[in-house]
Amino acid sequence: MELKNTILNSSRLRRRCQTDELGFCSTSADVPPLKDFIGQERAVRAMQFGLSMQAYGYNIFVAGPAGTGKTTYTQTVVHQAAIRGEIPGDYCLLYNFQNPDVPLAVILPPGRGIKFQRDMTHLTGQMKVAINRLFEGKDYIQRKNTIIQEKQQELDNDVNRLRENAASLGFVMKVNEQGIAFLPVKDGKTLSKEQYNELTSEEVFSFEERLKVLQDRTEEIAFKSKELEKEADRVVRELDQQLILETTVPLVMKLQEKYQEYTKIVCYLHDLVKHLTENIGSLANRENQEKEKVQNDLFTLYCVHLLVNHTDTTGAPVVVETNPNYYNLFGKIEYRSQMGTVNTDFTMIKPGAIHRANGGYLIVQAKDLLTDPNSWETLKKALKNRQVIIENIGEQYRSVPTISLRPEPIPLNVKVILIGSQRIYQLLQHADEDFEKLFKVMVDFEVVMPRTPDNLRNYVAFVGSVCRKEGLLHFDKSGLSEIIEYGSRLAANQNKLSTQFNEVVEIILEASAWAQTNGAPLVGAEHVRQAINEKLYRCRRVEERLQELILRDKILVDTDGAVVGQVNGLAVLDVGNYVFGKPSRITAKTYMGQEGLINIERETQMSGSIHSKGVLTLTGYLGGMFAQNKPLCLSASITFEQLYEGVEGDSASSAELYALLSSLSGIPIRQYLAVTGSVNQNGEIQPIGGVTEKIEGFFGVCQARGLTGEQGVIIPVQNIDNLMLNHEVLEAVEKGIFHIYAISQVEEGIELLTGMPAGELQADGSYPKGTIFQLVDDKLKQYAQGISEFAK
Repeated sequence: MELKNTILNSSRLRRRCQTDELGFCSTSADVPPLKDFIGQERAVRAMQFGLSMQAYGYNIFVAGPAGTGKTTYTQTVVHQAAIRGEIPGDYCLLYNFQNPDVPLAVILPPGRGIKFQRDMTHLTGQMKVAINRLFEGKDYIQRKNTIIQEKQQELDNDVNRLRENAASLGFVMKVNEQGIAFLPVKDGKTLSKEQYNELTSEEVFSFEERLKVLQDRTEEIAFKSKELEKEADRVVRELDQQLILETTVPLVMKLQEKYQEYTKIVCYLHDLVKHLTENIGSLANRENQEKEKVQNDLFTLYCVHLLVNHTDTTGAPVVVETNPNYYNLFGKIEYRSQMGTVNTDFTMIKPGAIHRANGGYLIVQAKDLLTDPNSWETLKKALKNRQVIIENIGEQYRSVPTISLRPEPIPLNVKVILIGSQRIYQLLQHADEDFEKLFKVMVDFEVVMPRTPDNLRNYVAFVGSVCRKEGLLHFDKSGLSEIIEYGSRLAANQNKLSTQFNEVVEIILEASAWAQTNGAPLVGAEHVRQAINEKLYRCRRVEERLQELILRDKILVDTDGAVVGQVNGLAVLDVGNYVFGKPSRITAKTYMGQEGLINIERETQMSGSIHSKGVLTLTGYLGGMFAQNKPLCLSASITFEQLYEGVEGDSASSAELYALLSSLSGIPIRQYLAVTGSVNQNGEIQPIGGVTEKIEGFFGVCQARGLTGEQGVIIPVQNIDNLMLNHEVLEAVEKGIFHIYAISQVEEGIELLTGMPAGELQADGSYPKGTIFQLVDDKLKQYAQGISEFAK
């Protein structure tokens, strides 16, 4: 078979963007900016459906590779949808007079929350002033003094009667700081202690009996004094409460009328008055400084804690939470430290992103959310129960429960939008049974879009939008053509364009910078190529080191001559930010035996399952071709020489087969050709990935050693539309000093590699003389006969 039958000309190695395809513009400035998101029709329809569905469980998961613009698109389209939505209500927390540990949650129309807060602040201010004025007024002081004086007068009357009783019983009553004392009197004179001791026993007994009567009466007066004091306090307290009611009820009733449609607020104001009347009396007899502190603490309970305020919100809220830990999402209860202790109140409860997004949309990166298991589990509970609770997560793990606030749950109506990769979506599908119930809409982002005239216009419009937004130089037709070709290279398809716009934007920015450096008015093709080449240069350190090792024969790869059982295979290495092709020597050794094919990589556990499958497939091919009239008696070992990092994929299976056929036939393989492509049991060459990088990798080695005009790469014919080779390779192909061959059958490949015909099976089951397959068949017959004779 002649080489020219499968050789590709340069026009098929890279799809160029011709200037007539851009006839709608002369520069990127001529095309209006984009209004819609391009290249993601499926994702757009899914997103529109998800945003329009209000039923339970229709939350959204936006899946796709990084760089496809899914986050930007999601935020843009959600904000557009939110503008048309209704503004949710304001959320307020109030002190719960019935159960202080459970603050009341009140929902008011948007903008009413701040007004209610101001109304309550105004009310408490009025009450403070009125109560202070009340307790400091002359009328109140007089009424209070009158009550106290009445009780004091009654007590004084009892004391005077006691004094008269003491005189009639022969005693003088003395009142001092220690209390009441009775001194005995004889002959009108008070007896001293010495005189009292000189009295007869009968006189002493008489005095003691009369003294007991006076002491009993004194105890009765002391008890009555306490009762009178309590009675005075009760009367004063009733007076205080009556005056407070007279002062505050009219003020509160005005507010109750204003919010009469909100039953919870009306009841709250009623309980407020009751609480105030029960607790304000304690202020009356306190010092001014202490009274002010107690009063402030009391009136703090009557303030409104505005948890979420939508006064300035337009449409439904959209919250993008960039750090979705538990407290940022679901709020928290803060504490203040005082004198070695901590305390809190309902005004120290802080909302989370889910409260601010309630009634609208919450956008979260799935990866960030899942790093905190508490966040994910709590989010699921909130969505399932359709309510959100504020509580500190640590309370669930305390060995000894502590008293803490637990506000009333707030009804939840939020559409959660998670953004992540396909892998995260699939993991959640398999690992979490609740996931599909809660996230029923998947917005699947593509990495490529068709290279149609409409999308070419969209690509140009995208370039123009970036230039306008970033203040860059605009692109002329040659620069736009190069950008479009770069988009096809990223897509690895001549008929597609990449939607990984972050990489396209990098080249746009860098090409504009190079054009400015060179003083060009517009960005041309040479600037785009320079940007691409400079970016590759920054990333290709590892590739250059490997190429250097090959050139110094530290890694053995031949690019000329011919060797039996040896072929150049092509692999792709990914070093994170850069992917490149690496040629590797594949060798095969065959000998008499019955072990079959031994994959050295598999035996040393350096082979992935796909690569092992590819090697095992070769046994099926050999059996089908050469073991129909005899047993397949063969031992063979296949390996990638100098491979230390392991191998995966079946793209080298055709190269391994060629090495086997060469070893069996004894015909050498041309080392100036490299091979890629998988093979099935029928001998059909199958497409593989990374074909562009593989070709460029082998070309780089050949170019460094010197192009001879014979070198080239054999690829599957199905991969032709995946070729977007760089300009260096194209130039070499155009000059005829490097070649690309496309094949569909093993026979084509072995003929290219050996220069001998493969051979076609004849009616008698043999192959024509002077063919590769005839030599292979003869060798296998020899093995079979040798084993049979050895067995005898």
